[in-house]
Amino acid sequence: MDEARLHEFMGKLVGDMGAAATLANVVLGDELGLYRAMADSQPVSPEVLAERTGCQPRLVREWLNGQAAAGYVVHDHGNFTLPEEQAMTLALEDSPAYMAGGAAVLAALFHDKDKLVKAMRGDGALAWGDHHPCMFSGTERFFRPGYRTFLVADWLPALEGVVSKLQAGAQVADVGCGHGASTIVMAQAFPQSHFVGYDYHAPSVATATERARDAGVGGQVRFQQASAKDYPGHDLDLVCFFDCLHDMGDPVGAARHAYKALKADGTVMLVEPFAEDSLDANINPVGRLFYAASTFICTPNSLSQEVGLGLGAQAGEARLRAVFEEAGFSRFRRATQTPFNLILEARK
Repeated sequence: MDEARLHEFMGKLVGDMGAAATLANVVLGDELGLYRAMADSQPVSPEVLAERTGCQPRLVREWLNGQAAAGYVVHDHGNFTLPEEQAMTLALEDSPAYMAGGAAVLAALFHDKDKLVKAMRGDGALAWGDHHPCMFSGTERFFRPGYRTFLVADWLPALEGVVSKLQAGAQVADVGCGHGASTIVMAQAFPQSHFVGYDYHAPSVATATERARDAGVGGQVRFQQASAKDYPGHDLDLVCFFDCLHDMGDPVGAARHAYKALKADGTVMLVEPFAEDSLDANINPVGRLFYAASTFICTPNSLSQEVGLGLGAQAGEARLRAVFEEAGFSRFRRATQTPFNLILEARK
């Protein structure tokens, strides 16, 4: 045994435990509005912050102390400041850098630990709908900033001829739409087009319908409960899969159904977590996050469904290409990418 390596690893584990505990405090700060109350990036005392948020002063002080130790806030002579960069990430939901909502997804992993233990000792199945409710809201809040920032400005223009169709008036299916964040972003940008979001999780369909009404696109968008292999669309110009295909039990069947639903010149836009094609290439901070999430969420959900292919969140472009080629598509390419996503285009 190398004693130096042992101590090095123990230090790494302490750091990881501190990070996990800090994320629990991020969830707390987000839910209580503590970050939002500091979003002006001005120094504030624990007592004033407690008064602003209606929280207990002694606990607010302890929370702030932990945030300072983590480097999330700056401490100076008893006052605490949330710098502008941290505010963009932790407090401002309209910011393209906002990430605090995703902490709720990680909270769900701890809520659902006993379910995952049972799945790993059994058939591996844990369905999406059986997760803690904070999984659904957290997933929406984690992905929504990226959709708002990149979907209309970068991703759709990277597809061949799609934007002109959307401007003229296209028929679009958003499969696995969840709470409808991606569907609504597209509808707001392209008022001549019509969008149907499909999801097999009924509570998500209900929430998406409310979101569309609140966004003022209820007449242009509708949401319907259906699986990726039985939604009723046909003669579609565009079929979208946003961060969901790898979660499906039968992604080949889902791609094959999209093939049948598309017009001859139609397009599939596949947005997937960023991944290379091998484990070694994915040993990095993004791969670490996505493999860990996939263990609790993506792969068990796939194993809960028919076929149970279990692609996982780090399937990579080559494996996804094989799925679409098996489904009958003759053209498949990487249209663009971000540090967190691959944007892939499939055509007949």
